[in-house]
Amino acid sequence: MACFVVPAVEAIVVTAAYVAAKKKEQKIEAPKLADGNRFATEEVKLTWSKRLSWLLGLLWGGVLLLAFEHFWHGEVVPFPPFLTAMSSPEDTAEMLHEMATVGVSMAVTVTAVWGVICAVAQAKVKAIKATLSKNAA
Repeated sequence: MACFVVPAVEAIVVTAAYVAAKKKEQKIEAPKLADGNRFATEEVKLTWSKRLSWLLGLLWGGVLLLAFEHFWHGEVVPFPPFLTAMSSPEDTAEMLHEMATVGVSMAVTVTAVWGVICAVAQAKVKAIKATLSKNAA
């Protein structure tokens, strides 16, 4: 019914964190570029904004697909109250239970998968740095 709302809220929070991280990283990189050192930003690294962009893709992609699926089945409508489960108190209680169980478990699972992706990517970056330093020596 409304299980996609929980990941949508997480996606909104992560979007705000992404914007803040991106601004902070730009403030750090701007002085390096102002010095005319174009190679200062070519270091092999994974920034937080890059990692958060992966999570955003996972979250927003899932939210949009689930919202479309719920719309297709008539559970989400383009007029108030937008969620058909909010039409009666019994349906609302069932919807809230679904959000608390299915929605939270989906959000946790997506975030856990993202954590694994970040760990694998960090391991690969570490291996690349080791190979580069070995070849440079």
